[in-house]
Amino acid sequence: MRYIARKKGDYVYYSIIKDITKDGKRTTEIVENIGNEAQLRERAGNEDPIVWLDKYVESLNKEHQKKKATRRSRTYTRNPNNRVEKGKQTSYDIGYLFLQKIFHGLKLDEICNNIKDRYKIEYDLTSILSRLIYGRVLFPCSKKKTTELSQNLLEKPNFTEHQVYRALDVICDERDFIQAELYKNSKKAYSRNNRVLYYDCTNFFFESDEETDLKKYSAASKEHRPNPIVQMGLLIDGDGVPLAFDIAPGNTNEQVTLKPLEERIIQDFGIPNLVVCTDAGLSSLANRKLNNTYNRRFITTQSLKNFKEHLRDWSLDLTKGWRIFGDDRTYNISALRDNQQLINKYKNTIFYKERWINEDGLEQRLIVTYSVKYQEFLRAKREAQFLRAEDKIDKKRVKDPAKRANSPDRFIVKTMTTKDGEVATKKSYSLDFDAKENEELYDGIYAVCTNLEDSVDEILRVCSDRWQIEDSFRLTKSFFKARPVFVSNDNRIIGHFTTCFLALLFYKILEKQLDRKYTATQIIEKLREMKFYEIYPNEYVPNYVVDDLTDDLHKFGGFYTDFEVITKAQLNIILKRTQK
Repeated sequence: MRYIARKKGDYVYYSIIKDITKDGKRTTEIVENIGNEAQLRERAGNEDPIVWLDKYVESLNKEHQKKKATRRSRTYTRNPNNRVEKGKQTSYDIGYLFLQKIFHGLKLDEICNNIKDRYKIEYDLTSILSRLIYGRVLFPCSKKKTTELSQNLLEKPNFTEHQVYRALDVICDERDFIQAELYKNSKKAYSRNNRVLYYDCTNFFFESDEETDLKKYSAASKEHRPNPIVQMGLLIDGDGVPLAFDIAPGNTNEQVTLKPLEERIIQDFGIPNLVVCTDAGLSSLANRKLNNTYNRRFITTQSLKNFKEHLRDWSLDLTKGWRIFGDDRTYNISALRDNQQLINKYKNTIFYKERWINEDGLEQRLIVTYSVKYQEFLRAKREAQFLRAEDKIDKKRVKDPAKRANSPDRFIVKTMTTKDGEVATKKSYSLDFDAKENEELYDGIYAVCTNLEDSVDEILRVCSDRWQIEDSFRLTKSFFKARPVFVSNDNRIIGHFTTCFLALLFYKILEKQLDRKYTATQIIEKLREMKFYEIYPNEYVPNYVVDDLTDDLHKFGGFYTDFEVITKAQLNIILKRTQK
């Protein structure tokens, strides 16, 4: 059942209708006349009339399904003396149905058919790509195991393992086309927030020590492992939904990866204006100048330690020029370093100061903020690391101390001496108090550079949402297990990461459609939990816990799987709705 609105004269009238078959033809009949807008508002009370009408239709559909199930109820018997038929499958995964709704909503089946026609391939590319995406969310594993586990889905796949590997080559070659078409389709189906884009890179290591054109050793490996790596550059939109990605050899400088991806989305996606937000690692002068044209802008975090001396001194000066949002006065905030009474008073306050600078031929706006909470966070973190450094010295567990930014070893100094104090080969270790003191100067201070003229609080709000891209990398690595990679050919490696990107895209769309009410753990575990159990030929019962999340999933999908019994006819309706 659904509602329709018809205009008669100056009024709009609402009715609830249902589809019926009459004389062998599909038609509709009116279930209930709601009346005009005034009558609808009267029935809705204080609730939005259309929201109330949606809920009312939903309740009628549920009641109708319950009545149908009651009319078709039967007694099911099981004999404890009968053994289960060998090879008979009775349990089916159904969590993929909500992902299938997104698959067809993005018209990925049409994209696959377009590619299939151009390559003249005989295997079912739609079936393969969809199962690789569903499998990456529901049961992330090797391509061979994905092929096997896809048999547990309600709809059986129609491909073989060797066809999956052949499809990965095609997916690799067509990855740019797939991304561009998905973006255009997603704008129509789910809307996109492209006011600000976030960009970052991560890398994935391989167990094998064999290098290829793509897998390369790199000193910049973020896992600090002695393994070859590949690098993924990812662009997401302002809502955290993936926009585009690319894969580069592991030894590529991440700062050069932004330009080709930007130029591709301008050309292929038709996005005319870009505001790109990055972290300090990607804020090279070249990237800032790239985004300093009439249709491109940048916002980037800035490492104060890399500033020129006069700018660093200005940023670290707490005695003058600091402001609070909505207040024209300036403040001396130096007492916030140690005055506990003032610290408590301004614990939830953000201070800032700004200026325009012209460095290396680029005019940009420097915004520096100070936060008591951020100061306390950095202090607590540093104290814990300093204690760990002291413990390593006491227990003689120090090797050659690493000077990485977050390593306790940065507070350890190695000295080579003899008993007489002369330089020699004997090693001794001590705590570096000067390094600790120097870090304390930066406590609570955060810097941003931009060429935008928006308000300071809006620019800082944009920066504060940069966590979304880190969350995307975390999901890809932990939930979707993008590594280990069970293919070694470079094209198939890229094809594999394309399916990981698509799985991330599907999840983020689903998360957004659920109004971000649930965590990734809740959503993904629920999708993995949802199953049907076949109690009679072509009749199923849901085998999962029904809760608010399943209600919201069903509302998004436009179908319901939580009736006591699902008949074959009902199942066919559900499958059709996932493929609209």
